[in-house]
Amino acid sequence: MDLTRRQTLGLGLTTLAALGITTIIPRTAFAQSGGQTYPTDNGEIVVHPISHASLVLETPSGVIYVDPVEGAELYADLPPPDLILITHEHGDHFDLPTLEAIIVEGTEIIANPAVFAMLPEALAANAREMANGDTDSFGDIAIEAIPAYNTTEDRLQYHPQGRDNGYVLDIDGSRVYIAGDTEDIPEMRALENIAIAFVPMNLPFTMTVEQAASGVAAFAPTVVYPYHYGESDIDLFEELLTAETDATEVVRGEWY
Repeated sequence: MDLTRRQTLGLGLTTLAALGITTIIPRTAFAQSGGQTYPTDNGEIVVHPISHASLVLETPSGVIYVDPVEGAELYADLPPPDLILITHEHGDHFDLPTLEAIIVEGTEIIANPAVFAMLPEALAANAREMANGDTDSFGDIAIEAIPAYNTTEDRLQYHPQGRDNGYVLDIDGSRVYIAGDTEDIPEMRALENIAIAFVPMNLPFTMTVEQAASGVAAFAPTVVYPYHYGESDIDLFEELLTAETDATEVVRGEWY
């Protein structure tokens, strides 16, 4: 079977990983650019799944890249980043050559402290670090760093508590949750008023589809994107989530 370029990238990212209220949103509309569009109070958010755990958000306050990896060519058809968010240092989330290739004048970076310490001086000059629980802003976007960590005994070495970030972004009245690499932790389950969520589910690095469905049902976002899922059973995730709540729409982006 021939693999698409994106499928090939997905396999490569999995290997890299081994190294290491709100606005009511209608059913998904698709932008001409290929992204999915969601209305905000005064504009829209356009979601562009890129690959595995990488995504781009076009917002009324600027263009946000999340965990950009695997080369600038993946982003050639998108506007350059105003803000880059990095969750942690694993190779499928932090790729220094890609950062150096996509950054433009005025691009800001927000990262967890471990990644911030790894940035060369030229990038660090336009970067800020956020630890778990910190709040910051970018233009009109309020940003909160949410913990992201493993809780299962045989997975603790992958993402220890206190090191890595997820992020909640308040974008023009719509709250967006980017989970990063995590299990269904209490901090996730306690979230409120989330419009769009990006939630991982793959073993051994994050969580099972059962954990993911239970965690998502607890905070019931309007829309959830499974991401960072590798070969996990997304059909089962959707089935389990739907059995627990009808409040959340599952949207399947083209990650692989």
